[in-house]
Amino acid sequence: MDPENKVTPVKKRKKKKMMSIQLKHEIIEKYERGVRVVDLARLYDRNTSTICSILKQKESIKAITPAMGVKIISRLRTSVHEKMERLLLVWLTEKQLSRCPLTEGAICEKARAIYTDLQQQTPGSSTGGAPEDSFKASRGWYDNFRRRISFPSDVRPVAVTSSDVNEDYRKTFSDVIAAEGYVPQQVFNCDETGLFWKRMPRRTFITTEELKTPGHKPMKDRLTLALCANASGDCKIKPLLVYHSENPRAFKSHKIIKEKLQVMWRANPRAWVTRQFFVEWVNLVFGPAVKKYLQGKNLPLRALLVLDNAPAHPHNLEGDILEEFKFIKVFYLPPDTTAVLQPMDQHVVCNFKKLFTKHLFHRCFEVTQSSNLTIREFWKDHYNIVMCLKIIDMAWQGVTRRTLICAWKKLWPDVVSERAIFEPEEDVVEEIVSLGKSMGLEVDEEDVNELVEEHAEELTADELKALQTQQHAKVLQQIVTSEHPATEEVIPTSEIVEMLEIWERLSDFIQKKHPEKVATGCASSLFNDTCLAHFRNILKERKKQLLKRPASEMEESLLKKPKTEDE
Repeated sequence: MDPENKVTPVKKRKKKKMMSIQLKHEIIEKYERGVRVVDLARLYDRNTSTICSILKQKESIKAITPAMGVKIISRLRTSVHEKMERLLLVWLTEKQLSRCPLTEGAICEKARAIYTDLQQQTPGSSTGGAPEDSFKASRGWYDNFRRRISFPSDVRPVAVTSSDVNEDYRKTFSDVIAAEGYVPQQVFNCDETGLFWKRMPRRTFITTEELKTPGHKPMKDRLTLALCANASGDCKIKPLLVYHSENPRAFKSHKIIKEKLQVMWRANPRAWVTRQFFVEWVNLVFGPAVKKYLQGKNLPLRALLVLDNAPAHPHNLEGDILEEFKFIKVFYLPPDTTAVLQPMDQHVVCNFKKLFTKHLFHRCFEVTQSSNLTIREFWKDHYNIVMCLKIIDMAWQGVTRRTLICAWKKLWPDVVSERAIFEPEEDVVEEIVSLGKSMGLEVDEEDVNELVEEHAEELTADELKALQTQQHAKVLQQIVTSEHPATEEVIPTSEIVEMLEIWERLSDFIQKKHPEKVATGCASSLFNDTCLAHFRNILKERKKQLLKRPASEMEESLLKKPKTEDE
C-alpha cells in the first residue's frame, strides 16, 4: 500500500462518564480521612483534575440532598428542584391517602406552583428571568419523576370527561333502588370535609397580624368532620369529628365528657378520618341512629349508605358492620364523579360552612358587646375548641331539610320535586357581612365565599415543609423508640393463664344469663380483641420459645413450679 494513501486511524473519543452524587460524597469522605488525590484518581479511574474539581466544590456537594431516585446532579438541576420534588412527594402522599383523583396535569401544575414558591424564598434566585430558565414541568420531567418514585403509571394525562360515567352510575343506582324498594327515608349519604375552625377572612386585621407573627398559626388549626343525612332530609346523624389532640386543654377546664358531645370525638396527629374511626362511627352512631329512626317511622329495617372511594370507606365495609346492623348496605360512587354525584358536595357542606361562619361571627359579636373584651382578646383567649363544637352543632342543625333534599337532584332526580330547587343562601352571607362590619372588620361577600373555599385549599410550599418536618419527627421518634424500647414488667405465665380462664368463665356466664345476646356478644368480642389479644400473643411467643429449647430443658421448665411470695 502506498504510504501516502495510508489512512490514519481516527482515535475513538473517550465517552464522558457521569458521576453520581453518592460517588462524589464517597470521594470527599475518603479525602477527608487522609487519602491522597493521586490515589483517589487511581482508585476511581479518573483524572486528578476531576478529583480536584470535586474537592473544590465539596461544601456545596455535601449540602445537596437529592430527591428520591436522583443519582446524577447536573447544572440544570438546582437545589430548588431537589426541594420541590421532595415537597411534591409529600403532597402526592397526602393526596393518595385521601384518595383524591390525580392527573398528570394536576401533578405538573402543583410542581410548578411549589417551584415558584421555593424560588421566591431562595436568596439570589431570580423569578423574573428568561422563560427558558424557569421550570416547565415538561412531559419528560414528569416521566422521569414518576419512574424515580415508582408512581403508578395509570395516572391519566388529562381529566376524564365523566358525563357518560355519571349516567351509567345514575342508572346503576336507580336499579339498586328499584330492586330493593328503598324509599328516601332509607337512603343516606356521608362525606368528610376539613374545617379550619379558627380562620377569619383574609382582609381582617386578625388574619393580617397572625400571618406576620412567627411560630404556630391558629388559623391553620384544622379538624375533619363526617356529615351524614338521608334523602328525605329529616334524619341527620351525629357527625364524626377527628382532631389532632385527644384531650385538648379546653376540655379539662370545661370538664367535658366526650361521650356527651354532639359529635363522636376521635383524634390522630393529622386529624384525618381513618378506616377504624369510620367503622366505629358506623357501628356506634350511624347504625343505632338509623335503626331507631326507621322503627320510629314504622319503616322496614333496611338502609343504603352512599359513599365515595375515600380510604376510610373500604370496599369490604359491610363485613365490618355488627350483626345487629347488617340491614345496612353500602353503595360506592366512582372516583371521578364524587364531586358531581355526591349529594353532600351539592351545596350541603358549603351551606354548613357558611352557617358555621355566621354563628361564629354572631357569638363574637355577642361577647364583645356584652363585655369589655376586644375582638382580638376574644379570638385569642376565649374562642376555643369547646365553643367551636357548640357552633358546629348549631350550624349542622341549621342546614335545612330543603337543602338536604335538593342535594340528591343529580344522583336521584326522582326524589326531588320540580318545585324543590336549591336557592343559594344569600341571606346567610349578607348576615355574616353585616355582623363583620358591625364589629369593625373589613369583609364583603367575596371575602366570605373565599373563606368557605379556603377550607379545602391546597397545601402551600410552607405547609408542605411543615408537614414534611412533622413526618420526619414522627419517623425519628419511631426509630428512637425501637432502639430504646421501654422496659416492661415480665408477667408470669401462670398469671396470664389464670386471668384468661377467669375471662372465659365470665364471658360464658354473661352470654348465658344476659338478655341482650347480640349486644353483649359484640361487647365481649371487642373486649377480647382489644384487651386480651396482647396477653394471648405473649403466651404464643413463650410457647414458640419453649418448643425451640432441648427436650430436657422443656421437661424441667414444665415440671418447675412457680415460686411463691414466701420463697
